[in-house]
Amino acid sequence: MKHPRANLDEHLTHGVRFSIAALLAGLDVADFSFVRDEIEISDSVLSRQISTLEGAGIVEVLKDFVGKRPRTRLRLTPHGREVFGAHVRALEAIARPSATKPATS
Repeated sequence: MKHPRANLDEHLTHGVRFSIAALLAGLDVADFSFVRDEIEISDSVLSRQISTLEGAGIVEVLKDFVGKRPRTRLRLTPHGREVFGAHVRALEAIARPSATKPATS
């Protein structure tokens, strides 16, 4: 039996990336500026972390225009939702005290 940490996703072990995924998990889509403000990070930090998550297939970046203004929106991909769910379950398994294992000293 392997330790639950084996089910952690390497892309979500970074606090900012985990925060992005957690925020997006509760939404269909979010404006870049909303995510930036909610997580309290700069545009450049969010851009770098989004690039990593996008490269891993966890986040999709949607670009369009509102009038003549460019708009960037973010959403978790179906794969990203699966990865995030598995990551959270692994964290819960790690944090949950095991009632089946005897304590050793």
